Amino acid sequence: MAEATTQQVRIERMAYGPEVVGRLESGKTVFVAGAVPGDLVEVAVDREAERYCNGHVSKVLEASPDRVVPECPYAAACGGCPWAQISYDAQARHKRDGVVSALARIGRMGEERAEALVAPLVSPSAPWGYRNKVELAVVERGGRLSLGMHAADGSGVVAVKACMLLDKGHQGVVKSVAGALSYMANSHHLELERVGVRVSTRTREVEVALWDRPGGFPRAAVAKVLADACKPTSVTRVMQKGPAKARKIAGQERLAGRGSWGEVVGAERMRVSAPSFFQVNTKGAERLVELVMEGLDPQPDEEAMDLYCGAGTFTLPLARRAGFVSAVESYGPAVRDLRRNLDEARLDNVDPIGGDAGLEFPDTDADVIVVDPPRAGLAEQVVSQLSDQPARAIAYVSCDPATLARDLARFEEKGAFEPVSVTPVDLFPQTFHVETVTILKRRAGR
Repeated sequence: MAEATTQQVRIERMAYGPEVVGRLESGKTVFVAGAVPGDLVEVAVDREAERYCNGHVSKVLEASPDRVVPECPYAAACGGCPWAQISYDAQARHKRDGVVSALARIGRMGEERAEALVAPLVSPSAPWGYRNKVELAVVERGGRLSLGMHAADGSGVVAVKACMLLDKGHQGVVKSVAGALSYMANSHHLELERVGVRVSTRTREVEVALWDRPGGFPRAAVAKVLADACKPTSVTRVMQKGPAKARKIAGQERLAGRGSWGEVVGAERMRVSAPSFFQVNTKGAERLVELVMEGLDPQPDEEAMDLYCGAGTFTLPLARRAGFVSAVESYGPAVRDLRRNLDEARLDNVDPIGGDAGLEFPDTDADVIVVDPPRAGLAEQVVSQLSDQPARAIAYVSCDPATLARDLARFEEKGAFEPVSVTPVDLFPQTFHVETVTILKRRAGR
């Protein structure tokens, strides 16, 4: 196999992803893994397409002032922290710039308007030790089970003693869980697909969720070995069926403890089952709630709508302030969590609706609306339905600047709402991901 050709490249900027962007001598754009904006590097070109190519750093010739030595000893091998070699100040700058760029290009706002619209990035937590959840990859080789973090090069798993993204009090739980399950696999057949670990510094709860296929399972033995290893407050098994890219939940079993995980967000106490989504940064989730409530300012005589509401992160505080809330969620486990959280909070002014947001769009006239869709953003039909509402304001919580920008352009085409602020919130330091809270207000005369 021929060796990859190399060229000197000055790295210009970040891409929305783990790679950075530079230009070859020919002028062709190259996406480079392992570099930092400002670096002068020797790039080995791995793959060429017609308009761009991909490569990796073979040598750093001149380090950028923003390049740092990662605090995590596994950062180079583990794929979880692709920006760990970039100073946090630079990470924050690039994340905001990425949001501005998406609004200017994809949202067709232009640089000047986008720059004026996007607020400074909010950093609610420390750059390390902020996560409440990690997932362990599982690989079976030669009859032995290995658990660890996904390798950066996709070659398998990286065994780690601790994950520095988890809070300091729980960082060692990764090694404990991986060791316990690897030990179990020597005497019991485990067909695990992944393992989720959720922790809380506020409730002191630790949940281990074992993801596998339906079938026989050594329930008592697994619960015992995990109890000895890390004293979890909950051990659950989540069974899935279907092809790899379209898994469906076939069932969930409580093997030990509560069978769910508890967390406190602001004034609200919530319980979340293993399959349900919950923000991995609790302090970040609190800041999102604050920005949404400040932007909407719901009143006791108003109706609210919460689409893609999950287990109720925004629904509960909305229900404390508004007169009535219609909450829509399509994922069955999250709907059950939402109903439980409403019951435990003794809130009876919410209508929890299970189903797709477009198909089950509430038949009501909302005054304020929250939408928190998945990475794919809003369906065009939902943008139309929202634009037909008489609401005075919409809060759009997004985890992808590109789909946010696309959807804001669609709102502009409809003409009823316009964005008045976009606040980037860094829930994911050491990665390229960024959350945003956009407040849209009704246009005068519409």
